[in-house]
Amino acid sequence: MNRLALVAACVLAYLGAAFAAESARAEILISINKSAQRMMVVVDGRAHYQWPVSTGLDGGPPSGMFRPQRLERMWRSRKYDWAPMPHSIFFHHGYAIHGTPHVSRLGRRASHGCVRLHPANAATLFALVRKHGMSRVAIHVSDSRTFVERELYRRY
Repeated sequence: MNRLALVAACVLAYLGAAFAAESARAEILISINKSAQRMMVVVDGRAHYQWPVSTGLDGGPPSGMFRPQRLERMWRSRKYDWAPMPHSIFFHHGYAIHGTPHVSRLGRRASHGCVRLHPANAATLFALVRKHGMSRVAIHVSDSRTFVERELYRRY
């Protein structure tokens, strides 16, 4: 298991108490590393997906732990000229993970603050969250792995 997968698995284990009430469905961690411009999706402690993303030019979204707040199969940004946001997973004050037509920009900062994904990857993630329920999903956003390493490696 590579180091990032180990860190993600540790975060999921750390969050286990928050998910204990509904153990019949999968526990999902969406980990977004803004400095690497990568996303890892961990399901039941195993890394299932790793994708390039584009996050905000000005550093958004904010770092922290979040839960999905709502899902929209197709959304258009009222703030940014009705830009399409397919397969949106909103998680904090208008910030969302969503598909983008600007796939050539994935892997580097390019958005107004949302987390952009390839449309096929956004559809996969959207379906996963919808299938297992928003209450089973944690979204971790950080500038680097150091936050996770500090919090978790000292416990294990």
